Amino acid sequence: MLKLQSSVKFLFCIWVVTAFLGCVIPPTYQSNGQYVDTQYQGSTGQYGYDSVLPPPIGFQSPPDVIVLPDTNYVYVVPGISVDLFFWDGWWWRPWEGRWYRSQYYNQGWSYYNNVPSFYYDVDPGWRGYYRDRNWYGHRWNYERIPTQRLQQNWKSWNNNRYWENQRTWGVQGYQPRPQQQRQELRQQRQQQYQQRPEFQRSQQRIQQDQQRQLDLKRQQDLKRQQDQQRQQDQQRQLDLQRQQDQKRQEDQKIQQDQKRQQDLQRQQDQKRQQDLQRQEYQKRQQDQQRQKDLHRQQDQKRQQDLQRQESQKRQQDQQRQKDLQRQQDQKRLKDQQGQQQKKQGQQDQQKQKVDKQKEDKLKEDKLKEDKLKEDKLKEDKQKKSQEEHDRGNSERRR
Repeated sequence: MLKLQSSVKFLFCIWVVTAFLGCVIPPTYQSNGQYVDTQYQGSTGQYGYDSVLPPPIGFQSPPDVIVLPDTNYVYVVPGISVDLFFWDGWWWRPWEGRWYRSQYYNQGWSYYNNVPSFYYDVDPGWRGYYRDRNWYGHRWNYERIPTQRLQQNWKSWNNNRYWENQRTWGVQGYQPRPQQQRQELRQQRQQQYQQRPEFQRSQQRIQQDQQRQLDLKRQQDLKRQQDQQRQQDQQRQLDLQRQQDQKRQEDQKIQQDQKRQQDLQRQQDQKRQQDLQRQEYQKRQQDQQRQKDLHRQQDQKRQQDLQRQESQKRQQDQQRQKDLQRQQDQKRLKDQQGQQQKKQGQQDQQKQKVDKQKEDKLKEDKLKEDKLKEDKLKEDKQKKSQEEHDRGNSERRR
């Protein structure tokens, strides 16, 4: 396992070194004039012209530009000794036969490995025309455009053909050249530009740099092949080590499986014993619960009997109170009737006597009847109490 970890660390180090070499290798020049990255910069230009940047142009404030007639909306900074153009959202400048561009007019220059297409539309004598305010015999009322206004409007001017259609480039009575004549002028300017000594020297240096890059690329390819071969050898060693580790792991796994089976058997025996103990414990708890339930049932039955007896006694007391109240009501009624009879006067005395006799008789009958009912009620109560007592004895005997 330690050998495997050390091998993995070694491969990781190789990968880091390879990635670092890929970062520092300079990009090759392209032939279509696309932007070339300038992350690597040196003082000798060993890897290309982008390692040597043009000197800065000193501006105290953002410069004004003018638009050049008969161009695809090319703007130039007048009044300075070097050419500084604005076209298609970029600032452009030539230097020692090479071209550079930037998003800013005073910094951030990057090498552009071709001549920008707009340059062959620029008339080489534009400085004299600017100084004389005359464009091929026509009055040239050019307009100085601030940089901020240019940045804000160059796209809309280009899309709407503003200078060409609305302002006629500021040239009075001037008619643009035919397309064929413009193409011929472009070809002539291109040939003249290619014959310049600084351009030819730049091309020779570019070829030398390209050859140097090809040699460097061959060395890198050879080194990459050697690294790949070394990685393959290391991979074989890793595979062999991995096989050995796998075999060792399989042996360890077999031992672990055997030990796991033993542990499993031991756990099963322990579980079986625990199950037996649990069953015995549950049985004891069930017996205890059964006894508790039996005692609870007996207590509930005893309480029910006591409640029933208390209820019966309460009913008897209530019935006795009712009877006593009835007797008191009857006596009160009799007293009221006697008082009424006394108030009637002597004329009704005879009638009262007769009524009294009848009433006495009714009273006797009523008393007899009440006594019979009371005797019967007592007998029923005694009989009922005896039955309940017999029932309770029979249940206790059960």
